[in-house]
Amino acid sequence: MQSSPRRRPERFFWIGVSAFLLAAVVLVALVPSALAQNRDAERREMMETFQRVFEFVQQNYVDETKVDSRTLMEGALKGLFDALGDPYSSYLKGEDLRVLEDTTTGEYSGIGVVISKEDGAAGAEVVTPIEGTPAYRAGVSAADLILKVNGEETRELTLNDIVDKIRGPNGTDVTLTVQRGKSLTFDVTLRRETLELPTVKRAMLPGSIGYLRISQFTPHTARDVSDAIKFFAQSSYRALVVDVRSNGGGRLDSVVQIADYFLDSGPIVSTRGRTRAESFVWSARASDTLVPPAVPVLVLINGGSASASEILAGALKDTGRARVIGETSYGKGTVQQIRNEDGFEFKLTMSRYYTPAGTSIDGKGIEPDVVVKDEGLAEGELDAYNRLIKEQRIRSFVESFQGAIPGERETTAFIESLAKEGFQIRERYLRKLVRDEVNRTNNNPPVYDLDYDVVLQKAVELLSSPASQAASR
Repeated sequence: MQSSPRRRPERFFWIGVSAFLLAAVVLVALVPSALAQNRDAERREMMETFQRVFEFVQQNYVDETKVDSRTLMEGALKGLFDALGDPYSSYLKGEDLRVLEDTTTGEYSGIGVVISKEDGAAGAEVVTPIEGTPAYRAGVSAADLILKVNGEETRELTLNDIVDKIRGPNGTDVTLTVQRGKSLTFDVTLRRETLELPTVKRAMLPGSIGYLRISQFTPHTARDVSDAIKFFAQSSYRALVVDVRSNGGGRLDSVVQIADYFLDSGPIVSTRGRTRAESFVWSARASDTLVPPAVPVLVLINGGSASASEILAGALKDTGRARVIGETSYGKGTVQQIRNEDGFEFKLTMSRYYTPAGTSIDGKGIEPDVVVKDEGLAEGELDAYNRLIKEQRIRSFVESFQGAIPGERETTAFIESLAKEGFQIRERYLRKLVRDEVNRTNNNPPVYDLDYDVVLQKAVELLSSPASQAASR
């Protein structure tokens, strides 16, 4: 049977449509491949150009001592990461690498002192010896001044240089020349040990409220948090404060495990990157829950709470497991990986993380449910404060009691004398400065300061309300 002449145009039309669609499919399939080939060709051309420039500089720069291959490569890598415009992606060396290694492993080899150094100071001051470490056992004390490390004076060294000289291989010795008080100077030789970074502090607040302070997230932090929660349970806690103020973050796996202690189901955090391997969802499991759902939880944050601490705050806030108190957090919502390529180490932003509600906090931070600002200096008080510090008036006052704690009468008289001299600072803040100085010189400072910490005061007030107490029964 012959086809109808009237159907031929229609058949030709559909043949044309099919051919067009086939061509479009082929084009769609080929365009990415062609673009990729163009990018590969451009990349090869750029690398060849870089090699020619590298070799020309190395062979022709006027100062031959500055064209070492590794030095030039390090400079090139620094420029490569600077070009990304990402403050969290960088070539790593020196102090930056050491700090990241400490966080990644949660360990270091040293003697166990926290030190600080002011510009022009004669040496590094011991902020505190860490309990159970070589420095603590040898009697190194808060406020001691480290004048020398292995005979080298510390006056002209930076804080990072001093830290690097105190640290060293496990089992080796380091000798410190220490000044205590105005005139006592002595040497102490300490054997370095592999030490854990202390990241968790715990205590019981009035009203059967547990207080958990997390300063960083390392491989050991989740274990220490678990121990703290067990301690709270043994102490019959009915509510919990989790303090991550000024916590700059740390390991993602650590904070996920800790969040799982509070949540029994649902997402904790998700990451999204360019590759499938960098896109993942971490979810809570009921078997890992340690804090009973009936225990009210408050999380304290401030502008120094970043990255992993924001993951914890965001997860507990979005799921309704906790209320967040304080000030808006920093807003670091990206995840980095550390890589080593032929001895050159770098960290690169590989993904962004999202809270359980699907929110990216990058550049925005976590908003607190209850805003409470830390009590700080007013604009007109800064000059007086700087003068106090420069003249070391607070320190001298506390040191005059030779280890004893100044009484109420002595402190009041001291504050009144400062006012007569023109130090225009609120009395409450001056009293806080005196308390801070007393704590600084105490080898076992308190875990919290409920007298002057207004954010913690608010947390205790909220958890002590009749509604909160009823909820925890």
